[in-house]
Amino acid sequence: MNDSPKFPKFGPGQHLISVDQFDKENLREFFTMAQALRPIAERKQICTVLDGAVLCSLFFEPSTRTRLSFESAFLRLGGEVETTTGFTFSSMAKGESIADTSRVVSGYTDVLVVRHPDAGSVAEFAQHSVVPVLNAGDGSGEHPSQALLDVFTMEAEMEKKGRTIDGCTIAVMGDLKYGRTVHSLMKLMSLYDNVTFQLYAPPSLELPHYVSEYATQSGSRVIECSHQIEALSGSDIVYATRVQRERMTEEIAKSKELQGCLLNRAMLEEANALDIIICHPLPRDSRPDSFDLATDVDDLPGLSIFRQTDNGVLVRMAMFLTTMGVSMDIVAAKTKAKPWKVTD
Repeated sequence: MNDSPKFPKFGPGQHLISVDQFDKENLREFFTMAQALRPIAERKQICTVLDGAVLCSLFFEPSTRTRLSFESAFLRLGGEVETTTGFTFSSMAKGESIADTSRVVSGYTDVLVVRHPDAGSVAEFAQHSVVPVLNAGDGSGEHPSQALLDVFTMEAEMEKKGRTIDGCTIAVMGDLKYGRTVHSLMKLMSLYDNVTFQLYAPPSLELPHYVSEYATQSGSRVIECSHQIEALSGSDIVYATRVQRERMTEEIAKSKELQGCLLNRAMLEEANALDIIICHPLPRDSRPDSFDLATDVDDLPGLSIFRQTDNGVLVRMAMFLTTMGVSMDIVAAKTKAKPWKVTD
């Protein structure tokens, strides 16, 4: 991620590869657009503003939420979707390069969404594409759309408490080495003032130095904690991440340090944090001893993990409209009430 080429500020006609492409001004404009799209995202209104536009969705890693969320967002705006998943069903299995794949596929579409297991790979797709490319996750590098929906959700949850993200403390826990969502989240939150990160990771899965350095140089405080209770104490938000076992050796993946529970109700009680805002990028590994977020927190009022997934659709709708240069005035002109009714 730190060696990727730099891309311009995110806007019309631009790729979205990294959260580096946002500053305070365009992040606020982006979130304002996303919020205005909520009636369409929630299927209260029908929009056809992207009628005739084609999205190509290239996912070379497994995905449920991210792929379906991007595709649902495009369909809700009236566009059409072409999709392929995995290397097996791609010409890359025949040895085709990223450069050739990108140039060919981008000629069939108006915008590309790409997920790939190698850090920096989506930036390479962007360099050879003739249409905008949106990064849906590149290995252990970045996941900008996830960070956008995470911060959008955190803003909304803090607002319910009469607070803002400025001055907040966030506990970041779990696999901080391979968890690309954490890397993008910390970079994006560095746009806010006086943010404190309290980090907890098991041995060998600590946050890469360049991520913490980015945060501190941007004015945030980064505190490394020796256990979960220390990270939770005094925090307004906790961001828990699963262990990315697919990105590590079998020996490390099966080590004792990665057994048990990352975060449960008892830990929140001990830290006097039962009212904390709980976020998780999902998927959550709910199997016993998976070292993830326990299900015994699911009835707590601060649990926000499913509001995050809901917000993913409207945030990704805003990504498409931004890169395709569609204003909200045009969206309004192409929006109407839905003609069906399923529930009140």
